[in-house]
Amino acid sequence: MLKRRSLGLGLLASPFISNRVRAEDSVVRISKQYGLGYLSMMVMEHEHLVEKHGAKVGLPGLAAEWSVLGGPTPQIDALLAGQIGFIGPGSTTLVTLWDKTAGTGRDIKALSALQSMPFVLMTRNPAVRSIADLTEKDKIALPGVKITGHALTLEMAAASQWGFPAYDRLDSLTVTLSHPDAMAALLGGQSEVNCHMASSPFYYYERAAPGVHEVLKSYDVTGGKHTNGVVLTSKQYHDANPKICAAVLAAQQEANDFIRNNPRQAAEIYLAMTGDRKGTVDQMAGWVADPDVVYTTVPMKVMEFAAFMQRVGRVKRVAGSWKDMFFPESQDVAGS
Repeated sequence: MLKRRSLGLGLLASPFISNRVRAEDSVVRISKQYGLGYLSMMVMEHEHLVEKHGAKVGLPGLAAEWSVLGGPTPQIDALLAGQIGFIGPGSTTLVTLWDKTAGTGRDIKALSALQSMPFVLMTRNPAVRSIADLTEKDKIALPGVKITGHALTLEMAAASQWGFPAYDRLDSLTVTLSHPDAMAALLGGQSEVNCHMASSPFYYYERAAPGVHEVLKSYDVTGGKHTNGVVLTSKQYHDANPKICAAVLAAQQEANDFIRNNPRQAAEIYLAMTGDRKGTVDQMAGWVADPDVVYTTVPMKVMEFAAFMQRVGRVKRVAGSWKDMFFPESQDVAGS
C-alpha cells in the first residue's frame, strides 16, 4: 500500500536556515527536478550561461554546480540547511515558505518564475471522464499531497464541482510519487495508482499510451495560464550574493529566449541531459513549442493559489501582492 505523505517543513522550526549561508563568489549551487518544467535550467547548465553572465557582472571565476532532487521536500531541506543557493519548486511552495519566514530576517522569496505550465490529470480507468467519476478505488499520484500545485488544483476543482466545503473530497485518493515513478505506475497497469496529476512531458507520454486518457487540465480550473515553478532563495543568500543573483536571473532569461528561438535544439539538450529514450527529437521539439507551456520569469496567478491556500488553512498569511514574495530584481513585470 502506498502511503500518503504531506510536504515536510520540519526544518522551519528554529533555527530554519543554517549559518552555512554566506557570500561565496566562486560557486553557486542550484537544484532542479524532473521534466520539461526545468528545461530552462537544463539549458543554463548545458550552455554554461550562469558562468557567462557571472563574468559579465564581475565574477569571472563563477562556477555553477547542478543537482537533481526529486520532489519539493529534499529541495526545501537543502535550501534551509544552506547547502544549495537556489531551488525550483512549485509556486505553492513559495507561498508556504513566504508565510513561514516573512519578517524573520531569514525570508524565503522567489528570484523569478520558472515557467507557466499546466497540470493534467490522466487516468487508465475508462469509467473516469470527469472528477465526479472518481471513487475510493482510484489512486491519484502527484509530487506532494495537499501542498503542491497539483494537489491544490484538484482541491480547487473539487470546490467547483461540489461546493467549497467539499474542497478536500479527493484528498484521500492522492499519494505522493515523483513524476517518473507515477508515470511508470500508471502505464505499468499493476499498481493501485491508476491516475496521475502530471506535468510535462509526462502527460504527453501518457496521452499516447493505449487505454489512457485526459480528465482535467489545471488551466481550465484557473481560467488560464498559471505559474508552475519558481526559482527560490533565502534573503540571507540573496543579500550576500547580489552578483550571483543577477547572473542567475540573466542566465534564465537567455535560456528562455534560446528555448523560444530554438525548440529543436532545446529538445536535443533535454533528451541528452535526462537520458530520456522514450521520445524522439521531433516529438520533444513539438512539446517544447506547445503554446500551453511558456518559459518566462513573469509570475502568473500566484496570488490565486495563495488566496485558496489561506482559505483552506494551509497558510496563515497571504502577501498583499505577488511582489511581496519576489525579490526586487523581478518586480518590474506585469505579474499576478
